[in-house]
Amino acid sequence: MNKLGRGHRDKVQQFMAITGTNEKVALQALKASDWHLEGAFDIFYSQPQIRGTADTRHLEELYNRYKDAYVDMILVDGISLLCNDLQVEPQDIVMLVVSWHMKAATMCEFSRQEFIGGLQSLGIDSIQKFREKLPLLRAELKDEQKFREMYNFAFGWAKEKGQKSLALDTAIGMWQLLFAEKHWVLVDHWCQFLQARHNKAISRDTWSQLLEFAKTIDSQLSNYDAEGAWPYLIDEFVEYLFENGFVRRNT
Repeated sequence: MNKLGRGHRDKVQQFMAITGTNEKVALQALKASDWHLEGAFDIFYSQPQIRGTADTRHLEELYNRYKDAYVDMILVDGISLLCNDLQVEPQDIVMLVVSWHMKAATMCEFSRQEFIGGLQSLGIDSIQKFREKLPLLRAELKDEQKFREMYNFAFGWAKEKGQKSLALDTAIGMWQLLFAEKHWVLVDHWCQFLQARHNKAISRDTWSQLLEFAKTIDSQLSNYDAEGAWPYLIDEFVEYLFENGFVRRNT
């Protein structure tokens, strides 16, 4: 790498820090993208032959450490052990980010393909590398597009298998977790409203529309349009806020 100019050396170092890969792979991806970092990341994550530097033998060993004794899956006990090894709580939102990267179908479960494929895509083949990657994974929550993708992913991930809707208690727990990151000041009122007035499972439409509401409507509802195409549940929530004096009506 000494033969490279400073700009190229810096890009190699950045690429290695973000992907957890080695110098050889970093150079290969950057050269293939004509030294454009974003293009290099696209190549790295979309082409397994470039990405495949994570030691698959070590990944198999990791998977076997956490997989269930009777089923070829990582289940609740295995995830608890993984969290212990990573020094995070199982309810830490970073585990949602991890599950999103693994494309996990169900909360508290990882298939062999999800776990090994997910870690391989992240360039992780040891618990040490996994721990070192957590701050970068956590930082992805601050990226608006990635947060939206994780938010939408969370609905399918958290609902019971075979169900179209998300159980209310689960939805409330997920909203409190996700909106703690986005600091939506009305989240507690929303959860209280649901428990008092709704007490039913949450549809995908309500789930997705609430993010739009939280992102676009200010905390005093000054830009809320009663004629807008919000789900009825959100319209009822707005009335609940006015009725209980949590927000004053514009006069």
